[in-house]
Amino acid sequence: MRKFFRIVVVSLLLASAGTLTCAEASYHQGDQGQDIAGIQAQLNALGYNAGSADGDFGQATAVAIGKFQRDRGLEVDGVIGMDTYRAIMGREIAVSRDGSSLVRRVVQAALRYQGVPYVFGGTSPNGFDCSGFTRYIFAQAGINLPRAADEQYEVGQNVSYGQLQSGDLVYFTTYEPGASHVGIYLGNGQFISATSSRGIAIARIDSGYWGDRYLGARRV
Repeated sequence: MRKFFRIVVVSLLLASAGTLTCAEASYHQGDQGQDIAGIQAQLNALGYNAGSADGDFGQATAVAIGKFQRDRGLEVDGVIGMDTYRAIMGREIAVSRDGSSLVRRVVQAALRYQGVPYVFGGTSPNGFDCSGFTRYIFAQAGINLPRAADEQYEVGQNVSYGQLQSGDLVYFTTYEPGASHVGIYLGNGQFISATSSRGIAIARIDSGYWGDRYLGARRV
């Protein structure tokens, strides 16, 4: 019965993963990039002072967005969601995962918890274990992962080593066969995870210890 329940849960998560990603396609204060610069330039052209079109979503841009939203009858929250983006840019917001707002929020959130101690069974900033950490971080982006590392390994799509992208979940075989450790890939061969020796810490995915134990990756 437990195995059947897990199969049902995983199937539902797989079916909803794409929807969750699209639902989270938005830009928030603190985001950066060429898309932000384009939005700033368009706001300025429409008469809303977003400041310099430097690609840095700061306070001036948030204020300009709030004014734009008020004038257009949109929810005034200072966030560039799908409706606001469409009204400003005249097209749908890009939901490509590469460099997306969703991935940036996952990575930025993960980095904030560096140094938090390892706690077996931990699921909060008071202390994490490996899967408790990944589950907590992805929940901040609106994606619900199963609790255990081996269960998380069944969610999303398989990613080859050569196709790893920031925000991918990476798995290792450590204290037992199969996926017994999980972390979040940061790019440039680095990942972050909850380790029993250093707490939340960054490591090389190809280092002697982790490289020998690497199992695979999933994208949700």
